[in-house]
Amino acid sequence: MIKKRNISAIILAGGKSSRMGTDKGFVNYKNKPFVQHIIDVVRPLVNEIIIISSNSNYDIFGLKRFNDLIENAGPLAGIQTGLHESETENNLVISCDVPLISSELLELLITEIDTTSEVIQLQSGNKKMPLIAIYKKSCEAKFSEALNLGEQRVQKALEQCEVKTIVIKKALEKHTANINTKEDLKEITK
Repeated sequence: MIKKRNISAIILAGGKSSRMGTDKGFVNYKNKPFVQHIIDVVRPLVNEIIIISSNSNYDIFGLKRFNDLIENAGPLAGIQTGLHESETENNLVISCDVPLISSELLELLITEIDTTSEVIQLQSGNKKMPLIAIYKKSCEAKFSEALNLGEQRVQKALEQCEVKTIVIKKALEKHTANINTKEDLKEITK
């Protein structure tokens, strides 16, 4: 197990949330905003939590918050910014729209950290999940280069990295659900 102090969490909360109609990080689930659920799960696993968002309302969580270094370039720019601001080699990147995330899943990722993989992502069913993944700080330069060339797709940028994909058991798949719409929210609150 990697020592806790060697991992930072980077929460991506800079999306437009157009399908939800409001900032997803502040959507309430079980009387807590989505982002608070994620903070609560990652806090025991990491030594620092960084939020990437231009929304200063995230400052209420008392964590470091940074705007994207390259604006309007999607989650790849958020990851690149988080890696730039992080002080650790290993970084747990997680989007703010997965309020069902579990420590069991994140510990599974963390235990897979090795010396050769630059990115360790989950795969849920047939879907690879680069927004629930471990990134080495060294990916920052590759992502900066991709962004400077106009590339904004995370999966495309990952082609430049040594990627390990962990397929999760069916029983854990619900913990990776992206809650993007009000209908998605209704599904998990039934």
